[in-house]
Amino acid sequence: MKFTIYQESRVGRRKSNQDRIAYCYSRDALLLVLADGMGGHLHGEVAAQIAVQFITQAFQREALPLLHDPSMFLSRALANAHNAILDYAFDKDLPEAPRTTVVACVVQEGQAQWAHAGDSRLYLLRGGRIIAQTRDHSRVQLMMDQGLLDAQSASRHPGRNRIYSCLGGSHPPQVEFSKPVALRDNDTLALCSDGLWGPLGDAGILLGLSDTFVQEAVPRLMDKAEQLAGAGCDNLSLIAVRWHDDSAPLSADSVSTQTMAMNDFATKLDSFELSRTPANDIELTDDEIERAIAEINAAIQKFSK
Repeated sequence: MKFTIYQESRVGRRKSNQDRIAYCYSRDALLLVLADGMGGHLHGEVAAQIAVQFITQAFQREALPLLHDPSMFLSRALANAHNAILDYAFDKDLPEAPRTTVVACVVQEGQAQWAHAGDSRLYLLRGGRIIAQTRDHSRVQLMMDQGLLDAQSASRHPGRNRIYSCLGGSHPPQVEFSKPVALRDNDTLALCSDGLWGPLGDAGILLGLSDTFVQEAVPRLMDKAEQLAGAGCDNLSLIAVRWHDDSAPLSADSVSTQTMAMNDFATKLDSFELSRTPANDIELTDDEIERAIAEINAAIQKFSK
């Protein structure tokens, strides 16, 4: 495989960042995953952390170096991540399980497949057009589908952040799966949270990612989204991949997996950090942070067998 990849996540104007992002690749397969946690301080980011960490670790166990069935992998990984979040809530005796959106994409054998729950999005861009994107699992999207709202009204609707499918919470997720899509040279895959696509819109994302160099385009898009959102800026995250044909020359910022060993992986997953000044102004100690990390890992390990 040959591709160029860059990811970034920012807190915006919030007190903590509940978005989580990661990518991981073997010699023959690539995983992209993004989650946007919901709920009170700590619990939303824990749900997102469990989702991203669980799916990434599952990929590392199964992509040796290919996944046997990408669609089945996504189905099983998202379902078990949901169960791990529920188990965490049970062990912590929480009144309700924390929740998170999720969008995950696997690329192998030149094809991309993805799955999502919630309103975090995937875009596939080609030749200056959006040729595929996920459909938000939100109340506003349902109203748009019924002709009750147009796009402009939806962007201002008070219920625009209300979603009906997610990992965690009290209901099983309604996960939506794509069909395999063959990638072409210079296609761009982008996964983003609503903190990015909300201010920019589809047109802004398309324009911003028209630049060949995703390492430069992603930070500029993040800056633009923060500027447009202003004082209400949410957490915002973006992973962008520019795909290259095997015959394309390898540039200095591109990745080629040709020389990787069968059981090698390259992973970009930021370590879990908790804000020391949460919304309720109770400062977390180092012991409390370490305990939270241990509880997350315990929930993940239980469903990794």
